[in-house]
Amino acid sequence: MLFLIFSVLLYFLPTIIARDKPDATAIFLVNLLFGWTIIGWFVALIWACAEQRYAPVRAVLVSSGRFCSQCGRLSPYGAHFCSACDRAV
Repeated sequence: MLFLIFSVLLYFLPTIIARDKPDATAIFLVNLLFGWTIIGWFVALIWACAEQRYAPVRAVLVSSGRFCSQCGRLSPYGAHFCSACDRAV
C-alpha cells in the first residue's frame, strides 16, 4: 500500500511542483495523458520547474508626442527627428 502511494506521488510530482503556476492545468494534463511515457513525464517536470517569463511592461505617460521606431524614446509633438538617435520619427 505504501508503495502504491509513493508511486502515485512520484508520478504526479510535476503537477505537485506546478500547483501555484498559471499554467498548472496544462502541466497536469500533460502529466496525466503523457506521463506514462518517460519523455512525457520529463517534459512535464521540466515545464513545472521552469521559471515564468514575464515581459517587462514600461509605464508610459500619456502625451501627444511620438515614439521613435528605432530607439523607442518619446519625442515632442511636431518633431520630425528623434532627439536621441536623430532618425526620422
